[in-house]
Amino acid sequence: MTRPYFLYNGFRYLIDTPLLILSFWLADYYSNGAIDSEQDSIVFIFLLISIISWYSAAQVSGLTKDLRSNKFAEEIIYVLVTLILFAIILTSFLFFFRNTIELSNYFLFIYLPTLFTLILSFRYIFRKYLHSIFYSGRLQEQIILIGSTPAAKDFYETINLHTYYGYKCIGFLDDEKTKLNGCTYLGKINDLNSILAESKVDEVIIALPNAKHEQISACIEACDFHGKRVRMIPDLYLYASSNISINTIGLLPVINFRSLPQDRWGNKMLKRLFDVLFSLLFFIIMGWWLMPIIALIIKVTSKGPIFFKQERWGLNNQKITCYKFRTMYYGSPETDENGGFLQATKNDSRITPIGKIFREWNIDELPQFWNVLKGNMSVVGPRPHVTPLNISSIQNVDRYMLRHLVKPGITGWAQVNGCRGETSAPGSMQRRVNYDLYYIHSWTFWLDCQIVLQTVILTIKGDQNAY
Repeated sequence: MTRPYFLYNGFRYLIDTPLLILSFWLADYYSNGAIDSEQDSIVFIFLLISIISWYSAAQVSGLTKDLRSNKFAEEIIYVLVTLILFAIILTSFLFFFRNTIELSNYFLFIYLPTLFTLILSFRYIFRKYLHSIFYSGRLQEQIILIGSTPAAKDFYETINLHTYYGYKCIGFLDDEKTKLNGCTYLGKINDLNSILAESKVDEVIIALPNAKHEQISACIEACDFHGKRVRMIPDLYLYASSNISINTIGLLPVINFRSLPQDRWGNKMLKRLFDVLFSLLFFIIMGWWLMPIIALIIKVTSKGPIFFKQERWGLNNQKITCYKFRTMYYGSPETDENGGFLQATKNDSRITPIGKIFREWNIDELPQFWNVLKGNMSVVGPRPHVTPLNISSIQNVDRYMLRHLVKPGITGWAQVNGCRGETSAPGSMQRRVNYDLYYIHSWTFWLDCQIVLQTVILTIKGDQNAY
């Protein structure tokens, strides 16, 4: 790791300490003196316990990891998990010191939300500051790509699109002089030794097929010799039909194939409980007054029914009726002159003026909370596609049918990563499916929370693909 970035990580790690102290003083002030501040030893003990508890929780939750390539919504989840663990550890400590540290009843109710707000605010401000540094070209790690595989192209496009990841690819090596989306060709793979000796390189990314194990080993040896960090993008697409994890037995890496997370009874119950509670909360807090207003607006602004019903495919390819608010003029064609399905496009003439607004704000999807309560959809999952689009994608998209191993969702991992709207561009449907499969194989309760949070943020900010 470069020295500037090492300093950044150290600062990001240690700044939580003064925030813990500031949160304590604010909570102590607004709770009318939770701790006798004149007894310095008691204050010191409490702060010491808090700092130990926080960093212990952060180590367990993963908050101490380098999160520059994670979205802020994901970082919020990390902070939330850390806060929950922190509260458990802190209260456990305080139980043993109950005769020494006496707290008012309101202290923790002020202390924990204050800490959460300060930690999040700082991380957001510091993230934006760091992004500005990355955009200016400073504090970037110089990397070299080995191979010109599809995975290498995806990686190169990703770091170019998201410069705040902090990587700058100075070129790639491959035995054939090919093109890699504008990336500089540096030579053959055997030239790696000389390039590492002559160039300033922080890290090497190997993106070679698994079959080229001899070249992979040679590249790793070269990186070890020159003291360069090396990472590998595994060629695991062939095995994407099952959940994959990698661990070690002795010194050997082992790939494990196991059942999907949502196949487990406990996870199924947790996800269903979340779906039901979230949907009920929506109807109780917003749905009961918002949906009648939307229905009235649709009725007044255009002729036709309020709701739009459409056959889509759900869990295990079962047909379901998906409910939406109607956003198109009644009677608009759903197929072209050749019988192909007409997806909604930008500036589509079939969409009503008010329907365009509803689509941009995802308002048309709200009736699908009824699908969730019925049990044929989930709050989070792969978006359900209409029957004609499913049929046309089966033959053209790799592993397409695997997305039906779980319930479809109102929002999903593909959607919050920009894969929404029409899929007419080459590879757009495959990209969407790849995101869906990642979600299916990597599902956790916290990932669902993150996706919901990202959906809310995207809705507020506006999604350019929402039309």
